[in-house]
Amino acid sequence: MTGCEWIVEGHGCTAASLCDVDGLARLFDAVVADLALRPVQPPVWHVFPGAGGITGLLLLAESHLTCHTFPEYGSICVNLFCCRPRPEWDFQAELAVRFGAQRVTVRRLDRPYGAEPGTAESVAVPEAPAVTMR
Repeated sequence: MTGCEWIVEGHGCTAASLCDVDGLARLFDAVVADLALRPVQPPVWHVFPGAGGITGLLLLAESHLTCHTFPEYGSICVNLFCCRPRPEWDFQAELAVRFGAQRVTVRRLDRPYGAEPGTAESVAVPEAPAVTMR
């Protein structure tokens, strides 16, 4: 079984759109509807004071959908992690239309589960040394 994760970065967005919780909520609603995702709670939004951006989190039965906006830089970061395969979603077009993004980078990572040790899907990670905090 494999899941997938999308790491999406939009640049050149309009600052006002990145401060609009309702616009971000509509983005979340579209992703959920189009990919048949199952929220387990309503989204949580944190609006930073002044000209700060917004952080949003939606817990899904499949995992999570998050966003972070940076109006001062005209950028939005979106992360969608699903524990089961999903079709592609047109993040590029959606961020361009909804936020005015001039450039969008989409990275998709396939996440295999249950890989057996020693297979190409499994890499041993050395144990990190203990750290003592003072």
